[in-house]
Amino acid sequence: MYDDMSRTGPAGPYPARGPGSEGNGGRTLALLLVAILGFTAFLGYNGGLTHWPLRADSVTATLLGPPLPPLDAEHVSNAVEPALVNITAAVRPYGLSAAGSGIVLTAQGQVLTSHHVIKGADRVTVADVGTGAVYPAVVLGYDSGADIALIELSGAAGLPVARLGSSSTLRIGDELLAIGNAGGTGSPTAVGGAVTGLDSAIVARNSADLSRKSLHGLIEVSAAVSAGQSGGALVDRYGAVVGVVTAASGEIQKALGQGPNGYAVPIDAAMAIVRQIRSGTPTDTVHIGPTATLGIITSDARRTPGAQIEVAVYGMPAYAAGLTEGEVITAIDGQPVDTTGALKAALNLRKPEDTVRLDISAPGGGTRTVIVKLAVGPPN
Repeated sequence: MYDDMSRTGPAGPYPARGPGSEGNGGRTLALLLVAILGFTAFLGYNGGLTHWPLRADSVTATLLGPPLPPLDAEHVSNAVEPALVNITAAVRPYGLSAAGSGIVLTAQGQVLTSHHVIKGADRVTVADVGTGAVYPAVVLGYDSGADIALIELSGAAGLPVARLGSSSTLRIGDELLAIGNAGGTGSPTAVGGAVTGLDSAIVARNSADLSRKSLHGLIEVSAAVSAGQSGGALVDRYGAVVGVVTAASGEIQKALGQGPNGYAVPIDAAMAIVRQIRSGTPTDTVHIGPTATLGIITSDARRTPGAQIEVAVYGMPAYAAGLTEGEVITAIDGQPVDTTGALKAALNLRKPEDTVRLDISAPGGGTRTVIVKLAVGPPN
C-alpha cells in the first residue's frame, strides 16, 4: 500500500457557465422562453445547466431531484466481493513479500491490480475470494508511473467478472466504497466515503520497500483505506468499479488531522493501460511481461554521465558478472546511459533472460564491456 506523503493538488471539475441572452417584448419573449426551457432541459439532462443572465431584481432557483438514499455498504460489498482476488507476491533474494487485492476482468483470469503490489515479484499467487481456489499468476504488463498492472491466473476458468463503470461521471460528494484485502488477512474489508477530489496529486511511499513515487490524476475519497486494499475496487452505489485503490493517507497527514483519505486510479485511465498491455506493444511507460533486473542500486554519476553502482546485490546478474560499487554504467547495447533514469528506461524495454552489453567506466578511469543476462526481480 502506498502512503500519501504530501498532497500536492486535488482538484475537481465544476459546471461551466456559458453566456445567454434575454428576450424582450410580448410574443417574442414567450417563444424565446419556450425555447430556453427546452434547451435548458436538454442541458440539465447532461449535467451542464447553463446560467442565463437575469435582471437585478430577478430570483434564481435550482431545480433539485429527490435525494439519493445512503449507499448500502453490505449490499454493494456482497455484489462486488466475488469478483475480487487476494494477491501475495514474493521477491527474491530480498525475502520481501506483499499482500494486496485485484479485480477480475475476464472469466479466464485476467486481473487488474496496483503495480506496487507485484513490483519485481518472482512469484505471484492469487486466491479467489468467491471460491477460495489458489492460482499461480504471471505478470502480463504494467505501468509503474500510473501504478497499474495486469496479471493472469494460470488454469483459471469461469471466474466471476467485475462490472466496470466510468470514472468520467464522478462528482464531488458522490458516495463510494473501497473494497480489498485490508491487512492482508484474506477477508475483504469495505470502507466508504465521499469523493473529495477528482484530480488529486500526491507523493506516495511504498510501505514495503520505502520507495517514493509521484502519482497524479487520482480520485480522492474520505475513507480510511488501509494496507492490503491496494489493487482493490473503488465502487459506486450500484457496484460498478470506478477506480483501482492505490494509496492511503500517511501517518503525518493523520497526525495533522488531514484524513483519513484514500486514493484510487480512475478506471478509465486504468483500462487504457490494460488495452495497451493486451496489445503486446511496450511504450516508454508501459512494460510488457515481468520485470527484468540487473540487481543493482544506482545513483546519477557525479564526474561523468552515467548510472553509478552503489550496491550490486549478491546472487543477482550484475554481481555474478563482476560489477562492483563505484563503477559507472555509461551505455547499454550501444545506447548511451546518462542517468539512472535513462538506465531504468532502457531496461523497461527488456525482458528477463535477455542478454545486454554494458559499457562500464571504472573509478580509476579505465573502461570495459560486460555481458549480463537479466533476471526476474525488482526494478534497478
